[in-house]
Amino acid sequence: MKVDVLLGLQWGDEGKGKVVDVLTPRYDVVARFQGGPNAGHTLEFEGQKYVLRSIPSGIFQGDKVNIIGNGVVLDPALFKAEAVALESAGHGLKERLHISKKAHLIMPTHRLLDAAYEASKGDAKVGTTGKGIGPTYTDKVSRNGLRVGDIMENFSQKYEAAKQRHIQVLNALGYEYSLDNIEKEWLEAIEYLKQFTFVDSEHEVNNLLYAGKSILCEGAQGTMLDIDFGSYPYVTSSNTICAGACIGLGIAPNKIGDVFGIFKAYCTRVGSGPFPTELFDETGDKICTLGHEFGSVTGRKRRCGWIDLVALRYSIMINGVTKLIMMKSDVLDTFETIKACVAYDVKGQEIEYFPYSIEDDVKPIYVEMPGWEMDMTKMKSEDEFPEEFNAYLSFLEEQLGVPIAIVSLGPDRAQTIERYTEK
Repeated sequence: MKVDVLLGLQWGDEGKGKVVDVLTPRYDVVARFQGGPNAGHTLEFEGQKYVLRSIPSGIFQGDKVNIIGNGVVLDPALFKAEAVALESAGHGLKERLHISKKAHLIMPTHRLLDAAYEASKGDAKVGTTGKGIGPTYTDKVSRNGLRVGDIMENFSQKYEAAKQRHIQVLNALGYEYSLDNIEKEWLEAIEYLKQFTFVDSEHEVNNLLYAGKSILCEGAQGTMLDIDFGSYPYVTSSNTICAGACIGLGIAPNKIGDVFGIFKAYCTRVGSGPFPTELFDETGDKICTLGHEFGSVTGRKRRCGWIDLVALRYSIMINGVTKLIMMKSDVLDTFETIKACVAYDVKGQEIEYFPYSIEDDVKPIYVEMPGWEMDMTKMKSEDEFPEEFNAYLSFLEEQLGVPIAIVSLGPDRAQTIERYTEK
């Protein structure tokens, strides 16, 4: 058996949560391999809307094993709030959610450090969510991190030592803060966390594979936010690409099967950073309004623009994508003309590859196509697609070199059309 990987190909917010929920019935296990509670996966079905921050999106399928892998950073307080809300809605977790002992814990002081570092940058802010993700990964890399497995042995001593290191930094930065309330909430959440099963996730995942179980690995954020291959420094603090599944779960590269790459029919970005196809006009505002482009965790308005095929080709190459999934096609239903960026103009030179930097002097070169100007949200099969939409799909497949296997026509799991027979 091999694991399949599902990840975003743009700057995050592509709609991964819905797709995981749609695909989950075909798998025995869903495993989250990186990121933290800054990434919200939104799922809608049976008239209900859920936003998952740390818990894998397969949790709504009652008979599935869900694993939070070692590559994830976990905030116990936010995890508790998320888990309690799900349990109150009738979705039991304790029997089927396993947490890696090697996952690192986001401490209250990590959140304070996040805010302090961002404030110290002035106009050069990266635009973090302030959830403490970056400082937690920093502690992990510098070998000062606190892990889930530490909860069971000498935890108070380890916590205090880590906290004092952080307080020294906060004081050196001259950052004013109050720790008491958030620390009390956090420590209560640590006790709540003890009710769950802590596992050596690398052993569990591989044993499940050897037992013939099918596994779907769920990524957070998007490829263009990868710490190594994204638009640095305006990136997240983890490896969001397919290789991150190997690192974040302990899976060998030769165990990777299909790689599902998710993208929107247009493009969005949250926070700071370069965005070649960003629109600053009524069209951008229209896409934002129709697409409800506001962060599921932060509520921040997303920047909107036309689809960027230069960046998409790059993401497909980096990840080894085998199947594409296009989200939010319905957002473009009313546009008379659709544009797609097929190359960049960099200081007068046309290039079709993704360069080292896209911050300065990068202008998109567009191809224009007629829109379909038809409501597709109630369509049930590919046979109902308008001619112009089929032309758009064919154009994208030709440009990207990978088939678009699934098309989403709305937020509900029922608004999903598969164009190719599943494996």
